[in-house]
Amino acid sequence: MRKEECFYLGKIVRKFSFKGELLAKLDTDEPEVYEELESVFVDFNGNLVPFFIRSAQLHKSTLLRIDFEDVNTEEDADDLVNAELYLPLSMLPQLDGTKFYYHEVIGFTVKDVYYGEVGTITGINDNTAQALFEIDHNGKEVLIPVNDDFIKKVDRSTKTITLDTPEGLIAIYL
Repeated sequence: MRKEECFYLGKIVRKFSFKGELLAKLDTDEPEVYEELESVFVDFNGNLVPFFIRSAQLHKSTLLRIDFEDVNTEEDADDLVNAELYLPLSMLPQLDGTKFYYHEVIGFTVKDVYYGEVGTITGINDNTAQALFEIDHNGKEVLIPVNDDFIKKVDRSTKTITLDTPEGLIAIYL
């Protein structure tokens, strides 16, 4: 399995017990969906390695407490702390309406209700306080906040996102 075929689920943040249990911070609004996992891919030294799960349960509502098969000691668990977790893209629940996964909209055309066609989404920068659409407009980069109030329509069939941005936001780039 390659990373391109997977989505980032979260990261193991620390050990939980001396029996090899771990706590993972999941990158999701609904961590309870992942309590019934049978396995997960762990980024171990640059390779995605499947790990089978003996049990998993929410811990203090935001962390997932995981007991992997074959991880039975603190030493085994130490090797996995800070490792990233991945699942196949096929396991993502389908979204509808104006909800979308960031990887899903790369390549979509962005239209603004006033400006018209803005350009093509080349990426989404989520390393800032506010996630940003990175849009290519004829070689110029346009950054627009990923804001629910701006997103009016996501059309998966035509690969188009229609936005209603504040007046002047797009103009400052062009």
